[in-house]
Amino acid sequence: MSKASALAPLQQDKHRERSLQHRERDHMKPARDAKERRVRGGSAHLFTSMTVSGTTMCSACSKRITAKEALNCASESATHTHTHNSCRKQTKQQQQKTQKEEMRRIPERPSSAVYASDSFRRTILGSCRGRGLSLSKSVSSNNIVGFLSDDSSLGLRRILSQSTDSLFRRAVSVESLSDDGAESQYSSALEDTEVEGQHFKADSWSLAVDRTYLQKHHRATIKRQDVIYELLQTELHHMQTLRILERVYRQGLQDELHLDLSTVESLFSQLDPLCQIHSRFLGQLLQRRADSLEPGSTRNFTIQRLGDILTEQFSGQPAEDMRKTYAEFCTRHLKAVKVYKELLTKDKRAQAFFQRVGRSPALRRHGFQECILLVTQRICKYPVLIQRILDSTVDEEEASSLSQALLKSRELLTAIEQQMDELQKSQRVEEIHSQLDPKVVARVRDGRVFRPEELLRRKLLHEGTLFWKSPGSRLKEVQVLLMTDILVFLQEKDQKYIFTSLDKPPVLSLQNLMVRPIANQERGMFCISDASPPEMYELHTASKDERTLWTQHIQQAVRKYAPTPGCVSLF
Repeated sequence: MSKASALAPLQQDKHRERSLQHRERDHMKPARDAKERRVRGGSAHLFTSMTVSGTTMCSACSKRITAKEALNCASESATHTHTHNSCRKQTKQQQQKTQKEEMRRIPERPSSAVYASDSFRRTILGSCRGRGLSLSKSVSSNNIVGFLSDDSSLGLRRILSQSTDSLFRRAVSVESLSDDGAESQYSSALEDTEVEGQHFKADSWSLAVDRTYLQKHHRATIKRQDVIYELLQTELHHMQTLRILERVYRQGLQDELHLDLSTVESLFSQLDPLCQIHSRFLGQLLQRRADSLEPGSTRNFTIQRLGDILTEQFSGQPAEDMRKTYAEFCTRHLKAVKVYKELLTKDKRAQAFFQRVGRSPALRRHGFQECILLVTQRICKYPVLIQRILDSTVDEEEASSLSQALLKSRELLTAIEQQMDELQKSQRVEEIHSQLDPKVVARVRDGRVFRPEELLRRKLLHEGTLFWKSPGSRLKEVQVLLMTDILVFLQEKDQKYIFTSLDKPPVLSLQNLMVRPIANQERGMFCISDASPPEMYELHTASKDERTLWTQHIQQAVRKYAPTPGCVSLF
């Protein structure tokens, strides 16, 4: 036997072995592909080259595929997808979009399993578009801010800068908490607004009235009635928000957690007066709707006059009540949120309570912070709504009445802003006083003493950081308080305030005080006292604009100077 003949069987065996290996590898390929899909997330395409007929169509672009550019995906999620090589990325994007749509179609819990009643669900959540108790889509923060002053940095402008949508995304879901009986409790808390809410389930007046009744009205009338309907609907929602704060949150914290009165007052400042104000106002609006119903109908109505109710609400004693109440509530808004967060971190029972209420389907999107923010923003919406009603009003008498109501509502908003500013500055003085050592005193002229409690007897007009320049020394950063009759210079030390101890007294009287810019220094200014001998304070600001602002504030305070009764005299 030749050597070649001896090697032939060996080559055949190797060939058969390789064939078996190939068949085994082909047999195991689906299992390997499935494993790879699981590793990569189970939904990715795994494309392979393939041979196609001339009639095979691309799954992405619906065009014919040639043999050179054909790809196939046999993954479970792709269901044998055929595609061009160039359409590969587009196919993946389409699959991702399909998966998202399928996720949206996952059936939710039946409403009967989570809501006390279908009517109550519609009452609480408002229309099907989710307007509910959120800010009306037609009343944006940008429109509201137009009615506020430019220098109201700490007032309503800050509140309006907060987005309710960002707060709503913080909804808490803790499945371990028990909700037995909670839905019926929340339903009873809002029962007084449930009946009225049945009339405002529709998104607008156009959808609330019968179609045949709607067709009898001109376009301008329909537009006007839509805005009036929006005013009534959002006022009802606002009343529901107040009831949630009053009967769900406040009552629950008192009955279940037995919180002390000071904490409850910090969380729900002025809540009772707010409920009284808006219950009365809502009652007048609903009565006007009832008086405007067509005979024999419970849904068809046209409100011809509304200016008289609005003018009354924003004038006289009702306006004064709103000014005091909203100024106090809005000023304490940040403090309420701070106390709420402290409760969450320190009290597990409070944390469980807020989580249970916040996840209630009946009170969806009505967490504590959301409710507080919605209440603070409500007062800013009235001028915008009244303006829109006025724009669609043809009757001269009604237009005149609405114009008066619009003027009064804007004046009220300005008054609330001013009072908020005063309250915030008063709180700031108290905060600074608490950070001053009561034993530390400031020496003023002739050895007289200025004690920390003297600050509490005065009003703060302006505050900021300036730089004090002493002869032959560097600039020293100081905190300056411009008060009704004095300038006070403080320094921060160990997270506390002390009176500035430099070459001049840290308290300067405003009586006949002169303010002069420093030549060739756009950030510097001199404050020259009317004393004998005169003293000159060299102060510097961070910018030219800031120097101008300080100069204006000081000069205005000097013109209005009057010694504060009961305070130490600096001369």
